[in-house]
Amino acid sequence: MDMVQIGIIGTMGVLLAVQFKKGKEEYGVYISLAVSLIIFVCILGHMGTIIEAVKMLGNYIHMDMAYIGTLIKMLGITYIAEFSSGVCKDAGYQAVAVQIEIFGKLAVMILSMPVLMTLLNAIRDFLS
Repeated sequence: MDMVQIGIIGTMGVLLAVQFKKGKEEYGVYISLAVSLIIFVCILGHMGTIIEAVKMLGNYIHMDMAYIGTLIKMLGITYIAEFSSGVCKDAGYQAVAVQIEIFGKLAVMILSMPVLMTLLNAIRDFLS
């Protein structure tokens, strides 16, 4: 799907959810969640292209594939945390959304530690 179709799906979903805002508010949340999941699945469809581009970039600069795998995991964690946080915010649970965001940031930080340590070791070896 292209951006115009995603924009139309999102706008129509929001307009439909607004119709339920006064009477059955929970239906609006369900519609919002369904539209968000549809858009998220469309994003996942494009992830294959991004992964292939990152792998090709890794081949050009001769990077270790472990670093590319770590980069892809970080990207996935970021997308999932942002998506989940947004859904929680839409449902009115800001405290849960903030906790999801914090966990996502910590997960990315934990994944980046081996890369950071390798970088620091390379700098140390270069300076000695």
